[in-house]
Amino acid sequence: MFGYRVPAPDEAMLISGGRRGLGGAPFRVVTGHGKFVLPIFRKTRFLTLSMCEAEVTETCVTRQGIALHVRAVIAFKVGNDHESIINAGQRFLSDQDQMSVLTGRIFAGHLRAIIGSMTVEEIVTERQKLAAEVLDTSKVEMAKIGLIVDSLQIQSIDDGEVGYIEAMSAPHKAAIQRQAQIAQAQATQASVEAEQVAARNQAEYARQTAVVKAEYSAEVDRAQARAAQAGPLAQAHAQQEVLDAQTELALRQAKLRQQQLVSEIVKPAEAEAERIRVLAAAEAQRMRIQAEAAASYDRVALDRMLIDQLPQIVKEAAGGLAGANVNVLNGADGLGEIAAGLVSQGLTILDSVRQNLSGPDSSGDSRPPESGGNGLLQLHSRKDGKTDDGPVNVD
Repeated sequence: MFGYRVPAPDEAMLISGGRRGLGGAPFRVVTGHGKFVLPIFRKTRFLTLSMCEAEVTETCVTRQGIALHVRAVIAFKVGNDHESIINAGQRFLSDQDQMSVLTGRIFAGHLRAIIGSMTVEEIVTERQKLAAEVLDTSKVEMAKIGLIVDSLQIQSIDDGEVGYIEAMSAPHKAAIQRQAQIAQAQATQASVEAEQVAARNQAEYARQTAVVKAEYSAEVDRAQARAAQAGPLAQAHAQQEVLDAQTELALRQAKLRQQQLVSEIVKPAEAEAERIRVLAAAEAQRMRIQAEAAASYDRVALDRMLIDQLPQIVKEAAGGLAGANVNVLNGADGLGEIAAGLVSQGLTILDSVRQNLSGPDSSGDSRPPESGGNGLLQLHSRKDGKTDDGPVNVD
């Protein structure tokens, strides 16, 4: 539209003519929006608000009197506030390239001043501190001309042919070289150890591989051997099973034959032997019974005969005493004892005869009574009328 002007996003539109701007400025500042501008009566100019760069290359002398060649780069721009835009517009609107030149000169002066108060060691080791001090000292001066500094970078510091910085760095270089050599030696040692470990691992892997191959080969050989022996073994097992079956059949046949022999021969023989034994036992029992009966009959007959002969035996014994000289010491009692002894002697003779006839199984004393001559009766008498140790002789 005719008469309507709009500034770019990185520009400030300065309108001069007519009413004055803010704070008594000779122009009005418009940013971020458009505005109607009457032609002929108003004049419009634009001030850049974009980032600008200034390079500083300066020879500075340190507190030690050593000249240093310093190269720095400054990044700056016009401030966004109206006051900064007015200050920058009044100074650089006609020639905006002068902002970089003036900024470089300003920073060169502050850089020389600050480096002159520092040593080489501080400058080299504390570049960030140097840049911060330069920014702080130039901030007020830059604000007066409507500029703000975003950053200051010290790109290089060189003492030329003096060699101070190189001499200062020599110990560090030596230490660094020593550390580098140590690191290189350690790296070489680690590399050698790694190679040795790798060689051992390879040897171990080769050994394990050989062992596994040998085991596989042995297993394959065993499998092949088992496969080769499978046929003969199966045939041998079959033959063994046939032999076992034939042996079992032969054993069963032998057992059956044995049972047949027992049934046909042994059992009849045992039955016949049992019959004969029973008959023999019966016959022996019969004969024993007959013998016992005969012996019993004989003993009865003998006893009867002895009983019949007992009076005669006593009589004969008494007859033996008829002509004997008998001394009776105790009268009628002694005579009775003599008679009783004769009877007892006769009975004893009778028992002895019975025992001799009945054999060794009969009980009782088989010894005959003692006698001598025509018959010795040992009679004993005492002066008190009883028998004593004195014999009575019968002639």
